[in-house]
Amino acid sequence: MPKRTEVDELKLLGLLWRDSPASPRSGISTQSITALAVGLADREGLDAVTIRRLAQEAGVTAMALYPHIGGRAELVELMLDHVAGRTYEAITIPDGPDWRARVTAIAEANWASCQAHPWITDLATGRPVPGPGASRKYEIELSALDRIGLTEIQMEHTLTALLSLVQGTARATIALHRSREPGEEHDANWWAQIEPSLTSAIGDETRFPTASRVSGILGEQTGKANDPEGAYRRGVGLFIDGIANQLNRPSA
Repeated sequence: MPKRTEVDELKLLGLLWRDSPASPRSGISTQSITALAVGLADREGLDAVTIRRLAQEAGVTAMALYPHIGGRAELVELMLDHVAGRTYEAITIPDGPDWRARVTAIAEANWASCQAHPWITDLATGRPVPGPGASRKYEIELSALDRIGLTEIQMEHTLTALLSLVQGTARATIALHRSREPGEEHDANWWAQIEPSLTSAIGDETRFPTASRVSGILGEQTGKANDPEGAYRRGVGLFIDGIANQLNRPSA
């Protein structure tokens, strides 16, 4: 996974949190250029987002962009914060006492965000500088876990573990889609091509009996070589069951 390029953190904080009205001369702002970059990355991938390309899209010179976005490294962080701040626009966390529904909504909203912006799954997180979008997202998610019986540390660990589950399976799902030919929905043709050679290489299928049985049934029932989206659905269910078990323990 690509490492996020180091940024000037103080400079980035200023870009993230300042009010940035549109330039009277060019009409551009930090927000408008960031939104333009996100749209470009969604359509063509993160590598397509260059200062020169953005300047062309915005109808300005490259030099006109720098006061609004810093450099490319800062721009990527602005893009991530932009996406984070919109995670719950389409899927909201329900009110009420049903914490299971709230946890499910957190997972579903983040899954949908990864599918809408697949490039975000390519970026390794480390020690990100919090912007208004990410801070708003964090507040919403922690509030959904508040007062259900978890300590503050348990809330943080639970949220981080849930998001890691979502992002990991989303990354695998996106990679699977990228590996397929255009219009190809399943892996049956791919498997038909490699199965004879694989069978010949392995020899006796009893060499790996459990793996052979499980992969065979998976292929028959799903038409897939692997099923990370199914793993996501199953994983969230197990995760919620695990929270419930902890809350039901006297020492939880």
